[in-house]
Amino acid sequence: MSTRVSAGAIAVTSVLIACGGGQSPVPVVGREADISKLAGEWSGDYSSGETGRSGSILFTLKSGTDTATGDVVMTPRYAAAGPTQAGPPSPQSAPQASQAIDIRFVRVTGGQVSGSLAPYTDPTCNCPLHTTFVGRLVGDTLSGTYSSRHENANDVQQGRWRVVRKTP
Repeated sequence: MSTRVSAGAIAVTSVLIACGGGQSPVPVVGREADISKLAGEWSGDYSSGETGRSGSILFTLKSGTDTATGDVVMTPRYAAAGPTQAGPPSPQSAPQASQAIDIRFVRVTGGQVSGSLAPYTDPTCNCPLHTTFVGRLVGDTLSGTYSSRHENANDVQQGRWRVVRKTP
């Protein structure tokens, strides 16, 4: 893997998410019984050891519906801590703003959840990234992995995500 990318993307479940963005509707596809198991407010995070990026995930699915709201908030490697090298930051290490990423699609089958995020800009190369995620529902916890790839390359970066349903 030659380029450091990934994005948070994760997704939540990869699913769900919300925080800071426009809260676009997210179609949730599956049998009604499976979709109902995702009802509630979810929050958590994602991270990638490969890229150093992390962020928050928030997601809401109202009971009896098949459309959720949410997005992923990506925090680039140096946004919180600042550059680790002495001297002025290079373009690659300059602090970068957090970025809200819409969840595009979620599918649930049994206890497995998968989906994709809307394409977003990789802060390292200023090029489009595409992210997919997959995970498992166990009780009130959804967790799994995500993969991000550049639009015009085969490089794939991976990370992990986890969200927990808020108790009423």
